[in-house]
Amino acid sequence: MKSVLISLALLTLHTAAAVKPNFVWIIADDMSPDISAYGLQEVSTPNLDRLAAEGRRYTRAYATAPVCSASRSAFILGCYQTTTGLHPHDAENPQPLPAPYQHLPGMLREAGWFVTNAAAPGTVRNGRPVTKAKTHYNFAHDPAKMYDGGDWRKRAPGQPFFAQFQITEPHRPFPIPEQYDEAKLKAIQLPPNYPEHPLVRRDWYAYQRSVEVVDQRVGFILDQLKEEGVLDDTIVMFFADHGRPMPWGKQWLNVEGLQVPLILRGPGVAAGMVEERLVSLIDLAPSMLQLAGLPVPPWMEGKAILGADFPQRSRLFAARDRCGDAMDRIRAVIEPDALFVRNFQPSRSHLNWSGYKEYSYPGMPLLRVLSKEGKLNELQAAWLTPRREALEYYDLKADPQTLHNMAKNPKVADRIASMRSALDTWINTSPDRGAQGDPPTEPPLSEIQRSKRLEYERIWKGRVKKGQPSDAERVAWWEKSYGVPLDARIP
Repeated sequence: MKSVLISLALLTLHTAAAVKPNFVWIIADDMSPDISAYGLQEVSTPNLDRLAAEGRRYTRAYATAPVCSASRSAFILGCYQTTTGLHPHDAENPQPLPAPYQHLPGMLREAGWFVTNAAAPGTVRNGRPVTKAKTHYNFAHDPAKMYDGGDWRKRAPGQPFFAQFQITEPHRPFPIPEQYDEAKLKAIQLPPNYPEHPLVRRDWYAYQRSVEVVDQRVGFILDQLKEEGVLDDTIVMFFADHGRPMPWGKQWLNVEGLQVPLILRGPGVAAGMVEERLVSLIDLAPSMLQLAGLPVPPWMEGKAILGADFPQRSRLFAARDRCGDAMDRIRAVIEPDALFVRNFQPSRSHLNWSGYKEYSYPGMPLLRVLSKEGKLNELQAAWLTPRREALEYYDLKADPQTLHNMAKNPKVADRIASMRSALDTWINTSPDRGAQGDPPTEPPLSEIQRSKRLEYERIWKGRVKKGQPSDAERVAWWEKSYGVPLDARIP
């Protein structure tokens, strides 16, 4: 009842005719809920912790896709990427949005908001300041028509604004630490499906330090808003586009790939609130329209989560399709206590070739090397099987990390049948355009895959003077790069 009253207060405040609220989105790139406010004590995230303490933290927020462009295309429109045909990651020949779809920045801009998109203050990549903000949508767009610029402070006096801040971290490549805090290195709680190896531990250490950089960027943004005197008059939303960039995470329909942090702060939001009901990132666009007093288009599949009536969902959906050169089609149903996954191409292993992953993730060659040495446990070795199970079912209460597939357990057969039926209905009625495969690409897929392979070979040739190094050679390069002690390296 308390949460409903707070939502009512928020809705009443911002739909009053004289009030046009300001909105800020702070978007991290490739990040699971790996901050102190979500219980991870291995990282120092004081700004995000403060944001959560002063606002509302969502514990069950999910992306609709475990990869950047598909997820971003979904949440900027407020509907599933599979419905709009924007499901393949990194579309090579993006097309304009078909009617009736409109992106949120354009809708707010037309209604009088000053709309901006910028790299977070202080962003540096490869030693150089980053000025260009990420969009990464799978539809053609003109930034000059989509945004008023990059600085919300240039708006007209009294004009409401919608500012997006893009944080490049913790997307790979992680900055490799010059030195390691041994206590923090030892404190990392590796999930059991990741092998205990110095290279893995250092890779996670670099990821967690990159999360701390995210926190610093958030602090800069909050300070800017406070200095301009608008922080307490602005709805601030922090979230990530999908889960962490680890072998079992990004690109996969599991908790690690889909669950994201979502924290909201602003007028009318009581401090210290925690929301445990299911939320999708496609809910953000309709929520903002509702708070702005604008109509929510009927084609939006997201639900407003800040009004008087919180959407009591029984399930959410998620999808993964082609990611660059890696063909696939996977669909998932997320319910409060279960996750169901259907692999439409089970003949493809989890090691389905991805040039990006093979040059960016040290864990990919390491898994194969450790497998040959018989040093993987059952969970870790499951990643290397030549085929995947067609169906997966996970009990989220008993197995919150989605590690143990129970799909063959007869005790859950009825539940699987129910979730599969719900998935089939969604595919047919949404409709899921992925059922027809990729939209036509130019160049064709064969050329895309060839280009990605050449990129992979070019990168590794620059690293080890060989375009096609063995797994052991690649692991050796990563071990040296991460400063793994000589006596701990794989012979």
